[in-house]
Amino acid sequence: MSSTTLESSASPVEEEVRRIRALLEGNQFDAALAAGETLAAAVPENRDVLYMIAVSLRHLQRIPQALALLDRLQALHPGFSRLYQERGHCHVALRDAPRAIDAFLSAVQRNPALPASWRMLESLYRMTGQAENAAMAAAHSATLAQLPAEIITATGLFSDGDLIPAEAILRAYLLAHGNHVEGMRLLARIGLELDVLDDAETLLEAVLELAPDYRAARYDYALALLRRHKHVQAIAQLDQLLQLDPANRVYRTTHATAYVGVGDHERALGLYRELLGGAPRAADLHLSVAHSLKALGRQREAVESYRSAAAARPSYGDAYWSLANLKTYRFTDEEIARMRAEEAAAGIGQVDRYHLCFALGKALEDRGEYAESYRYYERGNALKKAQIRYRPESVERNTRLQKEVCTREFFAARRGAGCQTAGPIFIVGLPRSGSTLLEQILASHSAVEGTMELADIPRMVAELQGREADNAHPRYPHVLAQLKSEDFLRLGEKYLSDTRVYRTGKPFFIDKMPNNFRHIGLIHLILPQAKIIDARRAAVACCFSNFKQLFASGQEFTYGIEDIARYYRTYVELMEHWDALLPGRILRVQHEQVVEDLEGTVRRLLAYCGLDFEPACLEFYRTLRSVRTASSEQVRQPIFREGLDQWRHFEPWLGPLQQALGSMAEQAR
Repeated sequence: MSSTTLESSASPVEEEVRRIRALLEGNQFDAALAAGETLAAAVPENRDVLYMIAVSLRHLQRIPQALALLDRLQALHPGFSRLYQERGHCHVALRDAPRAIDAFLSAVQRNPALPASWRMLESLYRMTGQAENAAMAAAHSATLAQLPAEIITATGLFSDGDLIPAEAILRAYLLAHGNHVEGMRLLARIGLELDVLDDAETLLEAVLELAPDYRAARYDYALALLRRHKHVQAIAQLDQLLQLDPANRVYRTTHATAYVGVGDHERALGLYRELLGGAPRAADLHLSVAHSLKALGRQREAVESYRSAAAARPSYGDAYWSLANLKTYRFTDEEIARMRAEEAAAGIGQVDRYHLCFALGKALEDRGEYAESYRYYERGNALKKAQIRYRPESVERNTRLQKEVCTREFFAARRGAGCQTAGPIFIVGLPRSGSTLLEQILASHSAVEGTMELADIPRMVAELQGREADNAHPRYPHVLAQLKSEDFLRLGEKYLSDTRVYRTGKPFFIDKMPNNFRHIGLIHLILPQAKIIDARRAAVACCFSNFKQLFASGQEFTYGIEDIARYYRTYVELMEHWDALLPGRILRVQHEQVVEDLEGTVRRLLAYCGLDFEPACLEFYRTLRSVRTASSEQVRQPIFREGLDQWRHFEPWLGPLQQALGSMAEQAR
């Protein structure tokens, strides 16, 4: 796209912002202020407009007004580095060196590529007799002076969240000048932010080939590996970093997180507690300790650690939600009052607010206050949905393409392909459908390994898909038609190899990633002997249970009633396709049937998997193992029928959900 095209595609607001910026650069501050105030009337929360008004006010010597506007800008955009730099300039004009230093430090902490802030810090430190700090600021200025202007500009944009223009500048620079370590690393960091993880990993590998001693790049590489669920490889990178800097708390914290990723919660717990010894009021560490304790089934200790996290930071929404997410915890009157007050506070961040909303929804539901409970659930979902970019059309398009590509003729032509092992057991379906219960039942069998929701099939799909230039015409699943028998065998063997780290050698193991129902065609091609269990729950109960759940990551379809209903309908449609295509290959287990006839269902489940009956499967709640999903505490108790119809307490507000589900809402259990 040419610069002319970019200019012509700009919105009227963007064009006016450019005009005001040009007025500032031409020292026409009165005109810039008038134009900025006019534009602010139309877009009162626009970051760049408010910033330019503040700059104009300072140059016009209206410092108190400029500072007041910067306070407002900080409330709206607290991460914007240049507002702190501008505040520093205002305090310089007022000859207030201490406040100026604080402001410029706040600026460079958020954005290290601010030459003006470093220069001002050097001058202010020298003026106040802080020679060591002045030398530090001068060193930063010298480092920036050695970098190309494009890299500095892109770093500034990245730091302020302007990822797309930063990416454009970097790609143009690297295309024109070839490899540049800082430019490549920054482009990789943009990839991490935009969730383009394969590109980020590749770029960081290239950076480390050029600069193997670059610790910051190696740490970014470890983060990319973690984001791609390559936990073993990430641990290897972090081990290297810790050999060089064993006291580095950032490295140590990420190291512990990587052990959580491989399911070694005992090791992670020890590492987190070592860190907590040096920072006993660190709320995030208390939370991490609690999560590992929960996964290990040590609920009483987990509750105390969650409470410690909330005590260390009273507005810490995740701490309260984690207590609620135990499903068995009951909040005290004092805790509910505190949550209400924190959620209503003006200065609370959005993430803490929606965590508190979900926690209050659960707390009030447990007390039978269903109307207010629903209001909090509804508010929490609305806040969360505003932060995500879920589009149901992409899921529905994938379903259509799966049906087009994966036909009887397609599978018949590839009969005999793939890895013929019978070890994997896939449990698929929607979250909150009873899949964790089925996993716990099977993992109670002596021949079955319970693992976790493994990311290997989604990662394989991402690699097959590549980075799409046109989302309307994705490469996957059409790419399956281009693969040969040896490719399917290789992918099946790769799956077994990559998942070995989660297993201890039992003949069978479980992969409980629910969204794998979208990829049963791929699973059948690479592992044709694998068992596939569809965990199904009645539509309204399942959908509303998802609406009440705040997920740690993913499952973005759950934060809107219409989105949930569309996803459920698409799921049923695709499972009907797989049933017709692969008769007898998929076992459907209805959650309501498990509750009402546990032994009959368990015997049916084991027979499908080719396993002998073992009584331990009926006493699944006695099995000691790590469980990481929202149902972790529920599957450590015997089954109670009372949970089946809990959604009916909210029936007065579920008309839109039932309408969106259509005939599925009327299906009997």
